[in-house]
Amino acid sequence: MTSLLVLDVVGLTPRLLAHMPRLRAVGERGFQAGLGTVLPAVTCSVQSTFLTGLPPSGHGIVGNGWYFRDLGEVLLWRQHNALVEGEKLWQAARRERPGYTVANVCWWYAMGADVDWTVTPRPIYRADGRKDPDCYTDPPGLHDELTAELGTFPLFTYWGPGAGIASSRWIARATRHVMTAHNPDLTLAYLPHLDYDLQRFGPGHPQAAAAAAELDAELGPLLDAAGDRTVVVLSEYGITDVARPVDVNRLLRSEGLLRVHTQDGMEYLDPWTSRAFAVADHQVAHIYVRDPADVPAVAKLCAALPGVGAVLDQDGKAAHGLDHPRSGELVLLAEPDAWFTYYYWLDDARAPDFARLVEIHRKPGYDPAELFFDPAAPGAAKRRAGLALLRKKLGMRYLMSVVGLDAGARAVRGSHGLLPADPADAPVLLCSDPAQARDRYAATEVKDLLLRLAR
Repeated sequence: MTSLLVLDVVGLTPRLLAHMPRLRAVGERGFQAGLGTVLPAVTCSVQSTFLTGLPPSGHGIVGNGWYFRDLGEVLLWRQHNALVEGEKLWQAARRERPGYTVANVCWWYAMGADVDWTVTPRPIYRADGRKDPDCYTDPPGLHDELTAELGTFPLFTYWGPGAGIASSRWIARATRHVMTAHNPDLTLAYLPHLDYDLQRFGPGHPQAAAAAAELDAELGPLLDAAGDRTVVVLSEYGITDVARPVDVNRLLRSEGLLRVHTQDGMEYLDPWTSRAFAVADHQVAHIYVRDPADVPAVAKLCAALPGVGAVLDQDGKAAHGLDHPRSGELVLLAEPDAWFTYYYWLDDARAPDFARLVEIHRKPGYDPAELFFDPAAPGAAKRRAGLALLRKKLGMRYLMSVVGLDAGARAVRGSHGLLPADPADAPVLLCSDPAQARDRYAATEVKDLLLRLAR
């Protein structure tokens, strides 16, 4: 069987590929194809489709997070592979070739997957509340191999105001180490760098082209190390220009449908008692409605909110492959220049303390404002960050309170989640083997493509 290196270069589009000669060469050696994505076009959903060949209605990953009805909690960015339903790519490969070996370097839902080598970001959560950068590996000895060669995983450049090339550089080098030292049959690597400045500045900004060139340079040594492996490059979505944040939870609250509870003067979403609330995820929002009798009224209310482009009911979800029990009773799609905030408070003075932190696991929705030092006062935010780092170095507890609220939301210039309208801003597939050349592949066809390439 042929060994494969599969790179998920998130945010890669034909427009950006123009600035990436090393990646372009993969397609020039083999072929380049358009890549149809799924709704929602977000990381966890699309990656799960690549690996199972199923839409979200089949694998159950209806977004980067959802309302866990059995727990009564909104949870994003879970990591365990058991959440993904359906047969995985490597399980299918092992039916044909027992002993097929797989390395997963930072694709999502890596923990607990039945692969041979796993690397995934995983902070150290100290008992006193501190969070230190690190990663999880399996087998455990791989952790020491990687940190000895590359240093500690640079968590604070993987997300947040400091997000940048250092994390993708570490991942690329870790992938090269695993691939060359252990020689798996299939090597999966996730490179997030294009996510950052395209959301900060928009895809047409000069910084987007600079980010593409920067990542391409880091991928050169990895592509050289691939040797005679077949290389496949995938993209989950393209990022497009946005200018309007849409506060759907504030609308639901103002209508008496969303409820909060208060502690120490801070308001927290109360999903147990709310009649309706939204889990915002870029340009898609799942609306969970407790009483089925309320669904038509909630749909009508949301449809009238400026920035909402479509409201999917049960039939609409089925038509888009989103009719899974984890989905909301309704799914909102933003207009092309809009995106959904998770904000539910009506007064910033009542916002919970985690709203101003980089805190992806406590917020009941996605928050791209975490990519910025508070635009309303960036200097003060950076000084607070410096003080927090000093407290951290002294072994003291700290809060990295640097994220803006409304000013941060208004600063966002790029988003994703909708199905693409312009092929130049749509996902792309590159493959070094011309034998499987086609003009277009659907995301649901990637699993079978990789199985054919591996034979």
